[in-house]
Amino acid sequence: MRKTTPKNKIARREGIDMGFKTPGSKAHASLLKRMNVKPGQHGSKRQRRKQSEVGKQLREKQKLRFLFGVTETQLKNYFKKAVQKRGNTSVLLSQNLEKRLDNIVFRLGLAPTRGSARQLVNHRHFKVNGGIVSSPSFIVKTGDMIEIAKDKTKKIPYIEAFISNKDFILPKWLKRKANKGELVSEPTDEEISKQIDLRSVVEFYSR
Repeated sequence: MRKTTPKNKIARREGIDMGFKTPGSKAHASLLKRMNVKPGQHGSKRQRRKQSEVGKQLREKQKLRFLFGVTETQLKNYFKKAVQKRGNTSVLLSQNLEKRLDNIVFRLGLAPTRGSARQLVNHRHFKVNGGIVSSPSFIVKTGDMIEIAKDKTKKIPYIEAFISNKDFILPKWLKRKANKGELVSEPTDEEISKQIDLRSVVEFYSR
């Protein structure tokens, strides 16, 4: 079951901007102003109890789940797949999440948030290697080409603005030209590690 708590409330509780709101929007500006105020009646006045190690691991796991908009079952399955492979489990876990189609669309700058990317994919607005894919959890492979499927999609104001944004910075493992993008190499955990302690997530599921 997906979390239905107001997005800004989740971001304030976790203490980081999780990309729920479109940059430049009033909702995003409101979030940034109140980021240091915890949600709840007493906000920042409420004293926080010292967290246990398991409590810290749980919070990092929840942050990762909220960041990518996945369910608990989905995240646990991504972890199981990572454990079954040779290599650094935290890096492999991050790769499983980064290669989701909705996340790739977001990382390419073809949607302002992961939530909007997920909705666009659900509504059949994107192609992978020439074929329409409507599953946000579809795993993109190295060399796959992602593109907007419909001309009318390109004319949606927020998509038009993002496509024309020359200052948008792509991860090194992606390449984009106009409204087309490609996964050119395996994703790194660099972007996620700026916000999430992946080792704590691995330790939580390894208990």
